[in-house]
Amino acid sequence: QVQLVESGGGLVQPGGSLRLSCAASTNIFRIYPMGWYRQPPGKERELVATISSGGNTNYADSVKGRFTISRDNDKNTVYLQMNSLTPEDTAVYYCHLDGPLDYWGQGTQVTVSS
Repeated sequence: QVQLVESGGGLVQPGGSLRLSCAASTNIFRIYPMGWYRQPPGKERELVATISSGGNTNYADSVKGRFTISRDNDKNTVYLQMNSLTPEDTAVYYCHLDGPLDYWGQGTQVTVSS
């Protein structure tokens, strides 16, 4: 079993920045693709960004140029740097590990509001 623990969510004003972290409890973290998803209030979960084991990245059009996904395999951790935040970014953000099974974190709330 793999456990994913997110941190870094909170309340931020429009235009602000936030960095999310996701720590994975597996010693072979480095071989798995990782991703961040989000679920806005009243909406379905959507893909935000993915990163391969080799560091190749993909982003949803809505966050491209503002968000950056990265990983530190020595720390078994994936990050999501979020800049120029808008109220439309308000959501519960989930970390995902694409392994033999799909593993999800518990989610962390990000609220962008004045």
